[in-house]
Amino acid sequence: MLLTPLAARAACTAPVPPPVSEKPAKPALPQKPACLDAKGGCPGWEAYTYNDGIKAYNAQLGPYRTSAEAYARKLKAYADGSVAYANCEMQSLQ
Repeated sequence: MLLTPLAARAACTAPVPPPVSEKPAKPALPQKPACLDAKGGCPGWEAYTYNDGIKAYNAQLGPYRTSAEAYARKLKAYADGSVAYANCEMQSLQ
């Protein structure tokens, strides 16, 4: 009879959070040149450079979003697992 509470307790498995190292880093927006807000605008080369930076940023957003959604799913699974673990532990006390 002493084994029954231990067996019930052993059935409760604590969830493991996803590693922080898997959390994706959001790409950085390129710095906006001050001349964009000026009345005369930017010289061509500066405008083209900024535009190229924006294109590169936009290209990085798709993979970032995919990684962020995957990490969010892991966090949700961890949160759900935490609730299940807490419920299991509470049941073992009865």
